[in-house]
Amino acid sequence: MATEKNIIFSPLTIKKHTFHNRIGVAPMTRMSSGPDSIPRKDVFDFLVRRAEKGASLIYTEAMVTDYESAQGYPGQSRITSQQQIDTWKKVTDAIRKHNGISMMQFFHCGRMAYDGINPANRAIAPSAIAPSQDNPLTGEPYPQPEAMSRFDIDHAINGFVESAKGAVAAGFDGIEIHGAHGYLINQFLSTYSNTRQDGYGGPVENRFRLASEIIRAVKAVIPEEMLLFFRISNWGIADMEVSLFADASEWQEMITLLNKEPIDAISVSTYDFQVAAFDTDLTMTQLTRKATDLPLLICGKIYDHHTAELALEDADLVLSAKSILLNPDFVDDLRNKKELKPFESEEANRAYTDEPLP
Repeated sequence: MATEKNIIFSPLTIKKHTFHNRIGVAPMTRMSSGPDSIPRKDVFDFLVRRAEKGASLIYTEAMVTDYESAQGYPGQSRITSQQQIDTWKKVTDAIRKHNGISMMQFFHCGRMAYDGINPANRAIAPSAIAPSQDNPLTGEPYPQPEAMSRFDIDHAINGFVESAKGAVAAGFDGIEIHGAHGYLINQFLSTYSNTRQDGYGGPVENRFRLASEIIRAVKAVIPEEMLLFFRISNWGIADMEVSLFADASEWQEMITLLNKEPIDAISVSTYDFQVAAFDTDLTMTQLTRKATDLPLLICGKIYDHHTAELALEDADLVLSAKSILLNPDFVDDLRNKKELKPFESEEANRAYTDEPLP
C-alpha cells in the first residue's frame, strides 16, 4: 500500500463491522478502579472523547477475568457483576453514538502478581518460575507462583467465559483475548516461563493448548456477529529484554495455529513496528503476515501520519497508546499531516494520576 493513497482514512470491514478509519485507541491499563472494580468516570470519559474525536476502534484497559488469581496490579477492573456491566453499557452506547467500535480486552495476569494483590492471595502460572526482575510497584522480588493444576486451568478458562458473558451484556462490539506481554496465556506460550511436562508444555502445539481452549470457550458464549481478536507479543512487562519465542520459525508456528482458531483478527504488540525481528530482515508484522491472512493490528512507535501509513503497508489497523492518550486531536492531526513527535513514557505517567486527560 503506497503512502500517497492515505490508507489511514479508508474504511475497513471485519464481519459486519465497518471501521470508518484505520486508527484505534490501544488498550491501556490505568489502574483507576476502586473496590467495586469499576474505573473512575474520567477514564470512561476519555474513551468516549476519543471516539468523538475520530478514533474508529476504542479498547478498554485489560480487565481481569476472575476474583481469585487473575489480578496482577491494584485498581484493575472487572466485568462480571451487574453494576460493572451497567456502567460499561453506558460507555459502549456512547462510543457507538460517535461511530466508534468498542473492544473489551481481558486477561489473567498469572505470575505477574504479588502478595496481597489477589482476593485469594495466590500467584499461579504454568510453572513455578518467577520473573527475574524485581516488581517495579513494590521494589521486591516477585513471589514464586504455584504451578497450575488441572482445576486451576479449568477455573482460569471459566473466568474468561464469565467475563465474555459480561462483555456481551454490556454491549461491546468485540472482545480481545490478551495473550501478550508475559501474562498468563503468554506464559504458557513461551518456554521462558513454561517447563511443564504434560499436555500444556513442551512442543509448540502443547504450549498453545490453553490459548486454544480459551478462544473456543469464549467463542461459544458470544454472538456470531461479535468480533473476537487475539493479542500476542514477543516481549513481556517483566524481563523485557528477553525474547519470549525462540526464533522466527517458532513465532510463525504460533501464528499458524492462531490462524486456525475462530478469531477475526490478530493484534501484534511491538516496541517499534519498524524494527527487524528474530535476526531476520523482516519486521514482526511482516513475519506475522507470512503466516496468516487474518486482519492484523499493530502498535509500537506509531505517532504521526508517516509512521501510520508505513505501518499500514503490512497491517490493517494501527493502535496508538501515548500519542492518542496525550493528544486529543491525534486523529485530526494525522488527517492534516501535522508534524508530530513521539511522546516519552514519562509523559504518559499522568494517566496514572487523578488528573483527567484532555
